[in-house]
Amino acid sequence: MYLSIFLELLGGYLLLFVVVKLLGKTQISQISPFDFISALVMGELVGSAIYDPEAGFGMIVTGVLIWGALIYLTELVTQKSRKLRFTLEGRPAVIINKGKLDWKEMKRNHLDLDQLQQLLRSKDIFALKDVEYAILENNGAVSVLRKTEADQATCGDLNIQGKERILPYTVISDGVVLKDNLQNAGVSQEWLQHQLKTKGYDRLEEISYAEYEPGDDLYIQTY
Repeated sequence: MYLSIFLELLGGYLLLFVVVKLLGKTQISQISPFDFISALVMGELVGSAIYDPEAGFGMIVTGVLIWGALIYLTELVTQKSRKLRFTLEGRPAVIINKGKLDWKEMKRNHLDLDQLQQLLRSKDIFALKDVEYAILENNGAVSVLRKTEADQATCGDLNIQGKERILPYTVISDGVVLKDNLQNAGVSQEWLQHQLKTKGYDRLEEISYAEYEPGDDLYIQTY
């Protein structure tokens, strides 16, 4: 029994290795959701067949080869047809356009503000106001083009003393005031309401996002 399991695992390992090599090289960070699911299914085919007493090595080979062939054909089709490529792999979505959040694209891609901020922080961007364009790629990563004023030469380049950096605080998210962040930023809810009225906003419901960096102006995005 143990020898049989060993042989099936070894055969499945070699078969998967060959199939992956035939399908081509793709970095983990670049795989699309379809690629990820395909890899899971292929691994599950081998795992289930190995521990199924009624399944032999022939079933493992058949299952992996059929699934590998389907993936290979899909790759060929997407290389030949741009329309089918968009249908099967999706297309990049511009979620920040000229500094403005595109809520339709965010909703279509099931992306909320917290997730967007996390993606931006992974690109060393901690303030939404610094972003001119942000594109959500097919693999779930985000590509960012900073605003010109936020993409300046470093203090080291200019040989000057830089000022202390302060993290911006999200004070409104999806129309809700984040009181803890207001307190951490050293301002009150009354101050926030006054700032909003000064800028012509009377209702919180029309504010999708607002951030405040101490010493700077309040940055606001609407729906």
